[in-house]
Amino acid sequence: MKSTALRPHATLPGPYDAGTVLATTVDARGNALWLLCPDAETVRNPYGPSYPKPRRYPFDALLVSSDGTPPVERALAGVRVRPFALDVLPDGRVLLVGGGAGEPNAWLFGRDGRSPRRFSIGRGARFVRADRRGALWSAYSDEGIHSDPLAAAGLVRRDGHGTPQWSLTPPDGLPYPVDADALTVDDDGAAWFAYHPSPRLLHIDADGRITSWTTPVARPRGIAAHGTEVTLLADGLLYRCRASAGTLDPLGETRPALPDGTPLTRYTDVVGHGRRLYVRGKSVRQWYVLDT
Repeated sequence: MKSTALRPHATLPGPYDAGTVLATTVDARGNALWLLCPDAETVRNPYGPSYPKPRRYPFDALLVSSDGTPPVERALAGVRVRPFALDVLPDGRVLLVGGGAGEPNAWLFGRDGRSPRRFSIGRGARFVRADRRGALWSAYSDEGIHSDPLAAAGLVRRDGHGTPQWSLTPPDGLPYPVDADALTVDDDGAAWFAYHPSPRLLHIDADGRITSWTTPVARPRGIAAHGTEVTLLADGLLYRCRASAGTLDPLGETRPALPDGTPLTRYTDVVGHGRRLYVRGKSVRQWYVLDT
């Protein structure tokens, strides 16, 4: 089988090795983001992988961003949450999302890194993405969908202050979400969403209108789209498709590979923004990119 090589996108430089990475992602403008804590410990999790946790709250964090050029730093003061999700809005505000149900668990820090606004985004947010228009999209795991009214729809769009604007009502008799599989946001304020147990891929435009297609694969991990061309990352393979009347017609399959040609058999995070898929392997400090 042919392979498709990913390009190196951004790497957290060595001078930041003293800090512990609490969360990392790639924003809508293509900046890789790392949130660093100067004093953290590793917590062993009997139900999953170990994770870093600040030793004390509140703490001051350092946000480092890079699109492959020299990194830019920003300090965040008085952080009171252990974030599992991170993003930067187009106006420069920083979003951190922690756990919890009911209580405000999302924090928006201003450009000065202080005076955060808090709101509730719900429990079990598997994906949180800010699009280029400043809207916040959140897609949820079964833990949130079945236990928190804020997450029950499975996919919610909020404005840049956290106020809900739209939530998913599946069209054409499709089942309601039980678990989010993949979420990609576009530059035009739209989103692509795959969830279990739906056999179809959804496209939600900026006005909330939904179009759906059957897919050649189940439970994709990543979605990249440009016009009628759609690429799905699933089961360790890239499936290139063309959207036609209600169906994604397969055009070919390739195996994702690192820049040196080594097959990328394990990946930790996948972030979709339009036609690009950003993939993180085992290292929390390195992001790769695929242009589709």
